[in-house]
Amino acid sequence: MSDQPLVSVIINCFNGEKYLQKAIDSVISQTYKNWEIIFFDNRSSDASAGIFKKYKDDRLKYYIASTHIEILYKARNYALEKASGEFFAFLDVDDWWHSQKLEKQIPLFKDPKVGLVYGNLWQVFEKKNKRKLYRKKLLPKGMILNDLLDDYLIGSPTYVIRKKALKGLKYYFNDKFHIIGDFDLNIRLSCDWKFDCIQEPVAFVRIHGKNISLLNRDKEINELKIWHEEMRNNTIFNSQSKFSQISLMILYLEAMQNILENGFKKSLLMVLKYPTSIKKIKLLIALLLPKFILKKIKNY
Repeated sequence: MSDQPLVSVIINCFNGEKYLQKAIDSVISQTYKNWEIIFFDNRSSDASAGIFKKYKDDRLKYYIASTHIEILYKARNYALEKASGEFFAFLDVDDWWHSQKLEKQIPLFKDPKVGLVYGNLWQVFEKKNKRKLYRKKLLPKGMILNDLLDDYLIGSPTYVIRKKALKGLKYYFNDKFHIIGDFDLNIRLSCDWKFDCIQEPVAFVRIHGKNISLLNRDKEINELKIWHEEMRNNTIFNSQSKFSQISLMILYLEAMQNILENGFKKSLLMVLKYPTSIKKIKLLIALLLPKFILKKIKNY
C-alpha cells in the first residue's frame, strides 16, 4: 500500500442518512487501499454524522462546516483544502463506486500529461428498480476539449483528478454555480491536460426525484448562459468554432426544454433554428413524441 499514491475521496454531506452507509462502504471495499475520506458535514440535522463516526478507521476524517453552505461547489472547495492526497475524487452520498474503480483508474496517471481519468457509469432508477448504462458509445480520451463542448459526458462520481492539475487552475470549483460546477472545472482542465478513461462503468448514480426535475434543467441552462458570457473574455475560447460549439450546446438544451414545456408551434420554430445535424434529428423526433414519453427520457 505504501507504494500506492494517496487518493483523497471528497464526500460532501447534508442530511444524507438514507444512503450514506452504501457510499462509505463502496470506498472501504475498494481493492485499491491507499485512500482517505474527507467527509465534510454541511451542518446535517439528521443521523449522518453518527453514521460516519461509527466507522473505526483512521482513513475516515470528519470535518463540519461552521455554518450551513448553500452551494455544493463552495463546500467542495472547503473540503479540498483538507485533502492531502496526490489525487482527488468525489462521491455524493446517494451514489456509490464499483469496488475496482480506483485500482483501474490510478495506473492511467502513469502518463504525466494525464490530468483526469473518468469512466462510464450505471444510472440506477430508484422507483423502477432498474439500471441503465449512461453512455453506450466509446468514451473519448486525449485532448478532448472539443468533445466535451460538443457532448459533455463526464459523470461526477467517475472522475479522479491529479492534484497538480487542480492546483494549476486559477480557482477550483466556481462557487457561483449550483448545477454546472463539474462541467466548468473539467472544461478548464481539458484545455491543458490530457484526459484518460475506463470504458466500463466505475460508479452507480442513483436517479430520484431530487435530481431529475425540470427546474434543475432550467437552472442548468441559465448557468450555462452565464458561463458562456464569461468565456467571451477567455483566450482559450477565442476561436469561432469553439465558441459556436458552446452556443449550439445551449440552444440544443433550450430547444429540448421548450418541447417539454411549450406548444408545438413555438417549439418547432426553435428547433428549426438548429443547424442540420444528428441533434436536430433528435429534436424533431422529440417534437413528435407524446410529452409523457419524452419526460421519461433522462439524458437529452
